Amino acid sequence: MNVLSIQSHVAYGHVGNASAVFPMQRLGVEVWAVHTVQFSNHTGYGAWRGRVFDGPAIEELVEGIAERGVLPTCDGVLSGYMGSADIGTAILRAVARVRAANPAALYCCDPVIGDVGRGVFVRPGIPEFMRDHAVPAADLITPNQFELDYLSGIETRTLADAKAAVAAVQASGPKVVLVTSLHTEETPDDSIDMLAGEAGRFWRLRTPRLSLSVNGAGDATAALFLVHYARTRSAGEALGAAAASVFGLLRRTEEAGAREILTVAAQDEFVAPSRTFPVEAV
Repeated sequence: MNVLSIQSHVAYGHVGNASAVFPMQRLGVEVWAVHTVQFSNHTGYGAWRGRVFDGPAIEELVEGIAERGVLPTCDGVLSGYMGSADIGTAILRAVARVRAANPAALYCCDPVIGDVGRGVFVRPGIPEFMRDHAVPAADLITPNQFELDYLSGIETRTLADAKAAVAAVQASGPKVVLVTSLHTEETPDDSIDMLAGEAGRFWRLRTPRLSLSVNGAGDATAALFLVHYARTRSAGEALGAAAASVFGLLRRTEEAGAREILTVAAQDEFVAPSRTFPVEAV
């Protein structure tokens, strides 16, 4: 399996490609990583160094990969944080090139826009680009609850609201939606839910709520979900596998008191999660 992953990258720590690439490789996937930015560390530290690349730089790298004659062997494209609309346009052009070479290839878009409690944290114009262009072009999307509400225009207070929101987003294009963190009136305070929807069916998975705040977990979640969905073609199975791995990764990180997720130290969680959770049809 080959995946083209177009995301931000940091030298220290694990966000963007630095969070998504290794879990996929650990699962036996060949990853072609294209970086949209290269920073010393993620911006949550308040200070960082590095450069932001533009759309033409991304397209140049994709062109170089295409010149190797390998696009027909690309099974999927993964994208996350988009620093500008021209980078987003370059990503969608890359998706179109891959699909032209391999119509069976999947595009998984992690529509990074904002989060509950923080609101929108991307540049102006990016939320609209995600909603109007990137999400409709995707086969799979992995929003958090805040992003689901924005994309659907529905405030998700209940599970029924969340299912309606997923269906509304699916109507715009993506076949599969994974809501990576969901807390509704039915969710216990000490838990967090994940919800997957595909072809009119929905699956919920509930894990204990961990008391840590780290960056990059969503990037790993999207990567793992893409790989497991590509292999099983089942949103429910992919939800169970990805959630188990991410919970194990975050539990290990919490136990260590680390600020960065332990992507390398906890790598066994990607192939043999230490704990699994029931996937419930809802």
